[in-house]
Amino acid sequence: MARIAGVNIPTNKRVEIALQYIHGIGPAKAREICSKVGIELARRVNTLSDDEVLRIRETIDRDYRVEGDLRREVAMNIKRLMDLGCYRGLRHRRGLPVHGQRTHTNARTRKGPAKPIAGKKKTA
Repeated sequence: MARIAGVNIPTNKRVEIALQYIHGIGPAKAREICSKVGIELARRVNTLSDDEVLRIRETIDRDYRVEGDLRREVAMNIKRLMDLGCYRGLRHRRGLPVHGQRTHTNARTRKGPAKPIAGKKKTA
């Protein structure tokens, strides 16, 4: 199992797909990394040599912000918005949708499970 950026990437998958297991690398960046290193997209991780894995690891470390650094940066950006007290920060603080979605119905992903209101009966 190859370990890149602190993540064990699956060995039986194609390189392009396996790189996407790293937080911060999607389809476009995975293709870009493979082209930089000079690896065909169709190759499997278990067919890579140690030298090729090392080149992928060095390229990611040098050119991309992934995993812990990226998570820390995103958390700091959200914390900054909350400290400023701007509208987006207040929405983050209250655990409500940030990008203008409606909350009268839906928004259960952000708000959590529905809380029953005392005295309100369901009518059939």
